[in-house]
Amino acid sequence: MADKGINRREFIRNSAVAAGCVAAGLGGNFTAQAADTDTIKKTRSHNPEMEYRRLGNTGLWVSAVCLGGHWKRVAEVTGKKIPPYGPPKDPELKKILCKNRYDVLTRCMEKGINYVDACTMGEISVYGPALKGRRDKMYMGFAMWPHCPRNAKYRKADAILKKFEEGLKMAQVEYVDVWRLVADSGKGHTEADELEFIKAFEIAKKQGKARFTGVSSHNRKWLKHLAETYPKHFQVVLFPYSAQTKEMPKDSLFKAVRDHDIGTFGIKPFGSNSLFKGIKTPEEKAARARLTIRYILSNPAITAPIPGLACPEEVDNMALAIKELKKALTAKETAEIRKLGAETLANLPPEYDWLRKWEYV
Repeated sequence: MADKGINRREFIRNSAVAAGCVAAGLGGNFTAQAADTDTIKKTRSHNPEMEYRRLGNTGLWVSAVCLGGHWKRVAEVTGKKIPPYGPPKDPELKKILCKNRYDVLTRCMEKGINYVDACTMGEISVYGPALKGRRDKMYMGFAMWPHCPRNAKYRKADAILKKFEEGLKMAQVEYVDVWRLVADSGKGHTEADELEFIKAFEIAKKQGKARFTGVSSHNRKWLKHLAETYPKHFQVVLFPYSAQTKEMPKDSLFKAVRDHDIGTFGIKPFGSNSLFKGIKTPEEKAARARLTIRYILSNPAITAPIPGLACPEEVDNMALAIKELKKALTAKETAEIRKLGAETLANLPPEYDWLRKWEYV
């Protein structure tokens, strides 16, 4: 077997158990997610000091902070010329990157962080092998960007599935826990597109190659439509949520995910590192990161933010943020968050100006 943790037959059996938990009444409850402690204790890499949240109707219990696949700052922490996107071509640099990612995954497991999201083909090629022999310790989600439906070539089920199969081989796994598409950056998709996506999802699930399915998008209205229309197929949605983000008082995406029991991951929690611009000390950077994570998790409809963590010490800082969740945000901290949100928006580089559209969700 390519995956020595859980094989395809076991995954089908376990998925049935998860579905039974939903049927038993664990679904659709964002305010009392910690009720079934025995189920939580059985989740991967369980650590009593970590908080776990139910990933919507998937029935999976994932850590309140998960690992995003990006490694933009690995060059910064290693002092090596590691490209921010995709593995380096130089064998020695690739070896350094792979060791860094292996070590970060190891620390995640030790701290109880149990989900990794690989967004790109390059990330899949690094994280999959890094999990070999310990797949039972970490849930994995992936997307095949740039070979995804943002490109019109990949909007038919056959084309999407072909790339998905390539992703499984690249990751050296038999199945993925959450297969997600990267789609709609603002122009919209047709109903015909949506039905093609669902067709691909159903085939992959039937074959035992994807446990659950979802999508990431920069289009709030389209995500809301998917949650309301196809909750059994778009079970997990990914979208920006950072220090400046607030829930819309009406017509919010969060109403849809609550009503239809959709799992949610918050991407770009640090505004593509705009949160840290001008900060000189590691201590202040770490404090800003923790406060932002606490703010994001004060919304119980967010399953988990998925920051890209550059080193094991940053994993430790996220674990500390979870410990600090026990304390409610003070008035002073709430004022600080407003300040950080404004600074994050002001510091956005031109290529991330689109994040301004996600001040309200």
